[in-house]
Amino acid sequence: MYLENVVVDAQEPGRLGRFWEELLGATTLTDEEGSYETRLSVPDGPSLDLCFERVREAPAPRPRLHLEISGGEAADQAEVVERALTLGARHLDIGQRDVPWVVLADPEGNPFCVMEARPEYAASGPLSSLPLDSADVERDLAFWSELSGWVLVTSSMPGALRHPSGRGPLLELCPERAPKDPARKNRVHLDLRLEEGEDPDAVFARLVALGGAAHQHDWGDLPWRVCTDPSGNELCLLPARQASGTG
Repeated sequence: MYLENVVVDAQEPGRLGRFWEELLGATTLTDEEGSYETRLSVPDGPSLDLCFERVREAPAPRPRLHLEISGGEAADQAEVVERALTLGARHLDIGQRDVPWVVLADPEGNPFCVMEARPEYAASGPLSSLPLDSADVERDLAFWSELSGWVLVTSSMPGALRHPSGRGPLLELCPERAPKDPARKNRVHLDLRLEEGEDPDAVFARLVALGGAAHQHDWGDLPWRVCTDPSGNELCLLPARQASGTG
């Protein structure tokens, strides 16, 4: 099983997807009515697909998962910020005060940060990190590491995981400011893809044993399982891809 997607709810998936694709230097996978997918590939590291799916609702304040992009040293960071603004981002005040990173909102109002240079971001590529709210950082590190195969790395945050290649973005578990509201779906969530031969029921049992749960929803029958991590953040377990030639 591996981490495959960062899924972003969007009112205009194509517009938002093209913004992020241009900003990160990603490659279009699909451009359809109600859905836009783009792939971010890190040399000698993982590929991560950003999937934008249509919803009607505007973003809620203080998302539990957001994107942070690599800015680098001051001059480079300013250039990245200017490029984001040109593409349709805007400055955003969330009470951050005097910090070395720059907080922006994408064209639909989703907050993201352009980060300063840090040693742990040197191998990240254009997407430096994915900070995820956690009610118990140590517990959730174990959960996400076991299911994704990502490994613990040294970081300025309380806990962080990275692809075992040592490259690509960090998944940072951050102490939450407030518990997850079970009635409010996260605007951004992660998808895990099963490998060929993995038993979906066995994988789900592992997820539950690690503190996760099935997510009760009214979205009809889906070809994947919707679950939550131990802190209540939604995630999806996607079935293994069919082997080539199996039809």
